[in-house]
Amino acid sequence: MLLSNGGTAPASMDQGVARWAAEQVLSLAPDDASRKAGSKLGAAGPWSGAGCDPSGAVWGLCKGSGSKPYQTVVDTTGPAYKCSCPSRKFPCKHALGLLLLWACDEQTVAHSEVPEWADEWLSGRRNRAAAKEQPGTGSGAKSADPEAARRRAERRAERITAGATELEQRLADLLRGGLAATERSGYGLWEETAARMVDAQAPGLAARVRELGAIPGSGPGWPVRLLEECSLIHLLDSAWLGRERLPEALAATVRGRVGLPSAAEGPAVRDQWLVLAQYDSADGKLTTRRVWLHGRESERTALLLSFGAAGRPPQLALPVGLMIDAEVTPHGAGRPRAELGTQFGPPVAIDTPPPGGPCASAADAYGQALRDDPWLDSWPVTLTGVIPVPDGTGWQLVDADGGAALPVAAAALTRPGLWKLVALAGGRPVTVFGEFGHRGFMPLTAWPEDMSETVPLI
Repeated sequence: MLLSNGGTAPASMDQGVARWAAEQVLSLAPDDASRKAGSKLGAAGPWSGAGCDPSGAVWGLCKGSGSKPYQTVVDTTGPAYKCSCPSRKFPCKHALGLLLLWACDEQTVAHSEVPEWADEWLSGRRNRAAAKEQPGTGSGAKSADPEAARRRAERRAERITAGATELEQRLADLLRGGLAATERSGYGLWEETAARMVDAQAPGLAARVRELGAIPGSGPGWPVRLLEECSLIHLLDSAWLGRERLPEALAATVRGRVGLPSAAEGPAVRDQWLVLAQYDSADGKLTTRRVWLHGRESERTALLLSFGAAGRPPQLALPVGLMIDAEVTPHGAGRPRAELGTQFGPPVAIDTPPPGGPCASAADAYGQALRDDPWLDSWPVTLTGVIPVPDGTGWQLVDADGGAALPVAAAALTRPGLWKLVALAGGRPVTVFGEFGHRGFMPLTAWPEDMSETVPLI
C-alpha cells in the first residue's frame, strides 16, 4: 500500500528486482551530508565496472582520491552495504551514489556476472542468513541464569523506586517554591536532577526531566506547559510506585516509560509491510532511528527502533515507498513497537498508500491510544483528502470537503519537508502519513492526488 517508483521505469520482474526511485534511495541516507554527497555520485562519471543481477545485488568501482577505486556493493534485499572506503556511515555516500545510478541509468548499471570481489561478500552474507534459519546451527550462546537475571531485575527496580521517590520530593519542592523561580535557576537544576535519574537506572525519567529544562522562558504560557509536564511526571512516578496494583498492560507501559527494556513477544506476523517513513533523532550520546511500517493484510502499524552510539547512525535502513514480505514480532498487544524478523524477498514497488481517513479520525485514534498510555506524545495516522493551508502563524491540514482541520506541529514549520508538502499539493488534496499528538501533526510522507509518487518529507 505505498507507491510505485515515482516516475522511473522499473525493470520488469522477470529481469530481477525492480529498480527503485531516486527518492526511495535518498530516504536511506543517514543524514543530510550523506544525502548531498551521494547525489553528486549518482552519475556515471566516477563509476566503472558497475552492474547488477536478478538476485538484487548491485556493485561498482568508484574513483576516489587514492590510486585504487572504492569497491562498493549493495544487497538490495536487505538492504545491506559493503564499501572499501573508510566511512563509518551506513550507507556511505558511495553506496547511495551507486544506488542512484542503478535507479536512473539502466545502461550503465546493466545485468552482468557478479565480479569475484563482490561475490565474496554477497555469498558470505547470504550463507550466514541461511545458517541462521537452520535449527541447531550457530554458536548457541548459553542460556542466562534465570535466578541471576531475577536478582538483577529486583536490584534495578529498587534503584528506580528510590529515584522516583526522590523525583517526587523535588517536584514537591518545585511547586512549593513557585514555578516562576525556575526561570532564574537555569538549566543546571534540571540536568543535575536528570543525572540522578540516570544513576537510578531510569533513563525514561531522566529524558522527561531534561525536557522540563527547556520550558522555562520558552515563550508565552510557559508556566502552564511546565505545570502540565510536571503533572505527567508525577503521574508516572505514582504509577511506578503503585505498579503492583495496575492492570498488566498498563504496568508494562509504565515499565517502558521509566526506561526498562521490553522484549518482542510472539507470535510473529508475516505480511506485506509498507515502509511508510524513516527518520533519526539524537540526544547527543545516542541516535535513534524510527521506521514506520504498515501491514497490508493485518492492517497493523509497526514501529522499528534501532540505535547508533558515538555519532554513528543506526545500521537498519529500509527504502521508504516500497513493500517487504517479512515477519514482524510486536512488543505486546496495542503497542506499535516491533522487531523485524526474516525477510522473504527483496523490497518491491506498490501502487497505493495505506488506508486513512479525515482529520477527525486522527484525533479519535490519538484519543483512544491515550487511554492505554497517558504519556503518549503522538500516534501514527494517515490522512486522506487533506490540503495544507496557512493559518496566519503556521499551517493546517484541512479536509478537502470542509470538515475539520489539524494544526501542523511547530517543529515541522522550520523543515524543508513542509514546503515539499505544499508544493506537492499545489492547493489540491493529498494523502499524508505522520504522527499526531498534543503538539500537532508532524507530516512524514505524502502522496499526490494521482498517487504517482511517494514523497518522504523528513
